[in-house]
Amino acid sequence: MHYKTKNNKFIITAFILLISIANTDKATAQIFGGLQNPLGVNWRQINTSGFQIIYPVEMESEAQRMANNIRYIFPKVGRSLNVRKTTIPIVFQNQGVIANGFVQLGPKKSEFNTTPPQQFDSQDWLNNLAVHELRHAAQFDKLTNGRPYPFPEQVYFAWMGISIPLWFFEGDAVSNETSLTNVGRGRQPNWIMPYRTALLQGKNLSYSKANFGSQKDVTPGYYQIGYLMASQIRQAAGKFVFDSVLTDIKDRPVRIYPFAKSLKKFSSKNGKGWYEYTSAKVKADWEKQALLSPAKDYPVLNQEAKFATDYSLPVKMPDGKILTLKQSKAMAAALVLIDQDKKEHRIQGIGQQEQPWFSYANNLIVWDEVRLDPRFQQRSYSVICTYNLQTKKLNKLSSKSRIFSPTLSADGSKIVAVQIDLSNKVQLIVMDAANGKVLQTYANPENLLIQTPSFNNDGTVITYISVKEAGKALWTVDADGKTTKLISETPQQLSRPVFIGADIAFNAHYNGINNIYSIDVNSKKISALSASKYGAFNPSVIKGTDSILFNNYNLFGYEIAQTKIEAQPAGKDNFVFFGAAAEKQENTGNVFDNIPDSSFTSIPYHKLGHLINVHSLIPVVEDEYKGGLQFNSNNLLNTFDAYAGVNYQRDLGRFEYNAGASFKSLYPIFNLTYSNRPRRTFYATGAGTKQGDWRENYVKLQAVVPINLSAQNHNYNFSVNAGTSYTQRYDTQNLPANFVTAIRFPLETGFTFTHTTRTAERDIAPKWAQIVRFSYYSQPFDKQLSGDLFAVAGFLYFPGLAKNHSFLANFNYQEATGIRTYNNDINTVYGYNNIMAKSRLKNTLLFNYRFPLFYPDAELGPLAYIRNVRGGVFCHYENLGTDSNLSQPKTYGFELHGNMNLLRYQPNVDLGTRFVFVNKEYHHNPIFELIVNYTF
Repeated sequence: MHYKTKNNKFIITAFILLISIANTDKATAQIFGGLQNPLGVNWRQINTSGFQIIYPVEMESEAQRMANNIRYIFPKVGRSLNVRKTTIPIVFQNQGVIANGFVQLGPKKSEFNTTPPQQFDSQDWLNNLAVHELRHAAQFDKLTNGRPYPFPEQVYFAWMGISIPLWFFEGDAVSNETSLTNVGRGRQPNWIMPYRTALLQGKNLSYSKANFGSQKDVTPGYYQIGYLMASQIRQAAGKFVFDSVLTDIKDRPVRIYPFAKSLKKFSSKNGKGWYEYTSAKVKADWEKQALLSPAKDYPVLNQEAKFATDYSLPVKMPDGKILTLKQSKAMAAALVLIDQDKKEHRIQGIGQQEQPWFSYANNLIVWDEVRLDPRFQQRSYSVICTYNLQTKKLNKLSSKSRIFSPTLSADGSKIVAVQIDLSNKVQLIVMDAANGKVLQTYANPENLLIQTPSFNNDGTVITYISVKEAGKALWTVDADGKTTKLISETPQQLSRPVFIGADIAFNAHYNGINNIYSIDVNSKKISALSASKYGAFNPSVIKGTDSILFNNYNLFGYEIAQTKIEAQPAGKDNFVFFGAAAEKQENTGNVFDNIPDSSFTSIPYHKLGHLINVHSLIPVVEDEYKGGLQFNSNNLLNTFDAYAGVNYQRDLGRFEYNAGASFKSLYPIFNLTYSNRPRRTFYATGAGTKQGDWRENYVKLQAVVPINLSAQNHNYNFSVNAGTSYTQRYDTQNLPANFVTAIRFPLETGFTFTHTTRTAERDIAPKWAQIVRFSYYSQPFDKQLSGDLFAVAGFLYFPGLAKNHSFLANFNYQEATGIRTYNNDINTVYGYNNIMAKSRLKNTLLFNYRFPLFYPDAELGPLAYIRNVRGGVFCHYENLGTDSNLSQPKTYGFELHGNMNLLRYQPNVDLGTRFVFVNKEYHHNPIFELIVNYTF
């Protein structure tokens, strides 16, 4: 949302939050608006104990299972908040391949993305979602009494966003998932590893930096610090401390920093106080752990990192170079080669992945990549791509597939991978690396979730990890389908097994720190191959040697290291478990033990019958003159939005009534709006200037077709739109005889093409991007109001002189006639509204160069946390060729921006100033602008 000193609209839904369990542990915050499924998805529903489970027909078996689980565990999930029951719809989304889940208000619902990821906890994926997301449902019910009526859901959500920090919502939920099961993220060393590494290396992070992140350092995130703080608070103040805190906030909602004050009231410290206490406590405990866990230092084989950088999955090439997947704050994910001098050579950029992944053999690289459906982006695919280092040929082996973790055989001829269908049926498959044909499918009678498979050296045996509620296990399977379980189900974070001769190396945390271990397939003896201080991952054999490459975690991320293959004892488990007090308070064991096995009535969920879902009555402030109330409706499948409201225009002393709807089930999106509004104008007569008033009914219909495509690190967008409207004016007062009372069906059409490359966190804009936009407005049905407007805009983004710099050249042209002669539909020079024009606007040429200055990560007490400071210069031309030439811009100048969080609230605020100097021909003083943007 964009805001200047001349702001034109502000809607009080600004703090709408989306609580998320994304694998990255980054909650997504957004104003409500969801993606759509294809029209052909057949939906059903189960209603039980207040839960409405809505799911595609392929998920019938899983829906029945989860209906049992959800209604059974919820009283235990909400017990420490004294919330024993709830009413909430839960939508199972099976069309996508990105694992996620969330709970929201406005409308109240939860969504479970049902496709399991290739790396997560040692339990069933849907159970993992349920125990976490249901805690959010309990939190929201505690704050709203479970009854957000008459219709204030978005207001409640906005209030929560202002009142309560995200570290509480997520930390409490992670504490809950850890206390109520035998697993949970609180028991995973690699999950908390970044914070442990920072503290043990003497890196003290401010409260704001730990919460809001950094564009320089690795930070733990509010999930991790929230879990640690919630655990310490419960240990000190008891099981029901958060029940007391949330009740106090609910009873006294209108206060500055209500959470901090209520938390201090019931636990003796506010959030910052608990953060400082927790940091000191966990640091001391981790220092003791480090003394008990002997570790080695490993030489670093990549360039020394100056900021957060990951070199994932390193592989030694025959010529001695190292192939790795690099991603950093300054660089989007790409495959790179590192030579013996540590110089890096970029090979190929890649697109979004479910987790960092690639495999190499015999000059061939294979990886999986997420591709979104061009229109219905709730549906996504995981496709297999290859790149040949010799021929430089890029190949896509599968289309519209759901295939994960592809791994090459040693000769590069076959690929083993995991395939998951829409019913969550999991299969281990072998593909031809040349054409993607499936050569073999292995039986999986228990439907175990299979993760990260790999071949032995001659391609006759495959090893893989399985996951179910009892834990993770390590297996092998031969070409005939005979399986052998080498490690039985365990809460250990087993991952990415690879063969080292006849043995298998894998990742686990037997000594309380993630390290690399190996198992003798005959004796089943487990030995340690690494002794990392903070974490070791992703082993790969260096052919012809007795050594392995691996990822060694350090302060700035995953580094590349090498060690000899020397088996050592697995070691004693010295993991520091901070959730022991909460686990003892809950005293449930695993809540998923002894679940009843009931059958539930399943009925169709008719999409057309559930289009209207009014959930909120919100205040709307258009500007300083106009404000009112608005009802909002959004259906649960994100296919139909509607609103109706009334505004009072105080300058006119009259009311405006409006309504609108958006239908998004089909390939085009149809938008319909209606307004009954007062209007006023001033016009010149022979007797002077007069005032005229009237009311008008305005109806507009628009159709939009958005198409989005992606391939590797490139994204393409095509958008076509067409619309028309009808205006009928009435109740005219003091208007001339020739006043037009009807405007009949003007046409508005447009086309936009966008191409961008994937960006890094520090990028101000894409390195390379092109945008072309055409617009055409006409009056074909109303000859008395004839007039057309044609406009075209082109944007070209280029890399700047240094990393993360951006140069934009934007050319705009318009031609207007008739009643549209003085309309503007193109970008204007900075300061345009303050400078008298020489002539009618026809074209502009805008040059902008923007660059980062520094990343201070500065906490100014509770006032602000400044993440970055950026600069920019600009040179803008208007009516090039007539009013200006390349040596005479109309305006030019510089700007300075800072990205920050204010008053420890979550929205990112971009505060900036712009100094606009005006060509002397215009006889205008320099213009100073204050700019405020904010995002969630």
